[in-house]
Amino acid sequence: MQGGNHWGGPLEVIDNDHNNDGRGEDWDRDRAALQSQSFNLNELDETQKSWLLGPAEGKKKKYVDLGCVIVSRKALKWSLFSILIAFCVIGLPIIVAKTRPKHHARPLPPDRYSDALHKALLFFNAQKSGKLGKSNNITWRGSSGLNDGNDTLAKGGLVGGYYDSGENSKSNFPMAYSMTMLSWSLVEYSHKYKAINEYDHVRDLIKWGTDYLLLTFNSSSTKITQIYSQVGGSQNGSQVPDDTTCWQKPEQMGYNRPTQTTFQGPDLAGEMSAALSAASIVFRDDAAYSAKLIKGAETLFAFARDSGRRARYSRDNAFLAAAYNSTGYYDEYMWAGAWLFYATGNTSYINLATLQGIPRNAKAFNVTAETSVPSWNNKLPAAMVLLTRVRMMLNPGFPYEEMLSTYQTLTALNMCSYLKQFRVYNWTRGGMMIMNKGQQQGQNLQYVANAAFLASLFADYLNSTGVPGFNCGPNYIPSTLLRTFATSQMDYILGKNPMNMSYIVGYGTKFPTRVHHRGASIPSDNKYYSCKGGFKWRDNPGPNPHTIVGAMVGGPDRFDKFHDVRTNPNYTEPTLAGNAGLVAALASLTTSAGFGIDKNTIFSGWVVASEDLAMKIIPFLSSFFFAPGVMFILCISYMTLHFVHIHICSFYKFSTQEMIKKKKRKDDSIDSKTCRPSCASTRSVHPHLDSSDKLPHSVLAIQSARFDGSISAQLGLVAYQL
Repeated sequence: MQGGNHWGGPLEVIDNDHNNDGRGEDWDRDRAALQSQSFNLNELDETQKSWLLGPAEGKKKKYVDLGCVIVSRKALKWSLFSILIAFCVIGLPIIVAKTRPKHHARPLPPDRYSDALHKALLFFNAQKSGKLGKSNNITWRGSSGLNDGNDTLAKGGLVGGYYDSGENSKSNFPMAYSMTMLSWSLVEYSHKYKAINEYDHVRDLIKWGTDYLLLTFNSSSTKITQIYSQVGGSQNGSQVPDDTTCWQKPEQMGYNRPTQTTFQGPDLAGEMSAALSAASIVFRDDAAYSAKLIKGAETLFAFARDSGRRARYSRDNAFLAAAYNSTGYYDEYMWAGAWLFYATGNTSYINLATLQGIPRNAKAFNVTAETSVPSWNNKLPAAMVLLTRVRMMLNPGFPYEEMLSTYQTLTALNMCSYLKQFRVYNWTRGGMMIMNKGQQQGQNLQYVANAAFLASLFADYLNSTGVPGFNCGPNYIPSTLLRTFATSQMDYILGKNPMNMSYIVGYGTKFPTRVHHRGASIPSDNKYYSCKGGFKWRDNPGPNPHTIVGAMVGGPDRFDKFHDVRTNPNYTEPTLAGNAGLVAALASLTTSAGFGIDKNTIFSGWVVASEDLAMKIIPFLSSFFFAPGVMFILCISYMTLHFVHIHICSFYKFSTQEMIKKKKRKDDSIDSKTCRPSCASTRSVHPHLDSSDKLPHSVLAIQSARFDGSISAQLGLVAYQL
């Protein structure tokens, strides 16, 4: 019993024990009643069961149905985990980089090299042939050569292109070389051209040249038998009216201009192939035109490699040999092969360029003062620099390493020869290197400009790869000495010489005024000057009536003396090839847009995706991303700053038998021997895979990474359920 309620309740006596006994009896009756019922739980529907039974502790399913495919839970877990890891490692840095505020550095002020570059490019406008518009910006030049090629089967004739020099001939050999050099400089230094607002201009100049080159052979065919190699020109000792015996401006040419047709010539075809290949990289943003250039380049190279056409293009042709006689063609094999490799990524071209017989026949291993002179005739030094770039930037390894390493060694020797301390070349007292010996007679400045470009470019290659210098025998030479050499030679051309004059017309306060140039020497006075009547302007002692701005003349002699006389072309005649080297050298040296090269653009059109490379990467990936029963697709490409170019996807999957073995021993690792190709490589413009590939549709994960701001290796990991 309990006492009264101390909190104010009624004073009652409550018997708790009695109450509990009654409730217990009620529960006993209820339990007995339930037991007396014959309910069968199996007869209840699922909903009723859920009312009576608690949640089941069922076993987890081993597979997850994603709708179109059933994936093992473990595979899904690892795939999702791989996405998370890839996002953290790859995605977050990219997002941060993209969202960070961009601080555009102020462009550096123009320097003397950019000022000279503006003018040097105008020379090409002055040399244009064909139908000219007002946009050409050379007031004293008009349309000309509109009947060129009428003696050929070329549809529409051979209208366009560039006049070679102070004469009115159009020669494919130096013209193609000039376009190659312009394209090379633009590919390497596009940021500089953009900074000084010359990017579109130089592209227009290149296209003017390549459009013409495409007219000179059947560019729509995959096999050709001839090339129209020259329009106009002259033979030595000619007595008939032609480009040498007449002095007329292009707009008034009244004499016959025969077209030369070439049925042989790896030298000519190789140089034209190089020009179109290099230009195809320049015009990568115009897919149709770029593809047209590549097709033409490959057609020309097939012509060059035809064993029945292996003879110099100028052999037995007095018109061709008179001005641009070729001395060999194996250097063009290397030159064109290198450019085609860069343009297409097709390793067959670098295979050819690295065959020992090719450089041996090109006399690459016999480094002499003559073979080290870069010119329209000798592509050897430039080709080896270009091939050295492959090794320095890509390091492709076997089977190319041995020959590419040799090219780099030979390139270093060429660079050593340009340095005054090694006394390979003679130098004037005023500081100009003399390179016009042997077969390079006269016109010394064009060879000096070419050498300055190669030296400056090679220094940039070294700097871009973190290499401070190179070896010249026992001497280690810092790369800065190459820039010092290049700067000294260009400064000489710009006026730092004993004559205190610039050898680029229109640059500085003192420059040549009596340039050996038909168009610039004859006034625009609405009078017609005949073939012989124009010679009074050649012999006129006064300055030219028109200033051909940007023209680099032949230059001084070995005593630093320059004679500004129109009748001596060795001193005063400009050439297309000479100005192309000048433009390239100036672009390499200007600091108006900073320093260095564009490492990326030259690789913008192709992919490196060999099975060997894939096998090296797969084991690394598998240790992080491998899940049994999953196929991995490895997509490797080069990605530019603006485009993703995925050309090859190598597909690998792990055999079921190997997976079973590994599962039994609880080993989720994998090595390269476990991988086997499940389908052939394929070209694709889609960043995942080509629509023609018959693969499962369930993409579980894909991530891509950019490892470098220049050559950006893109890696895609795509997982499929087997």
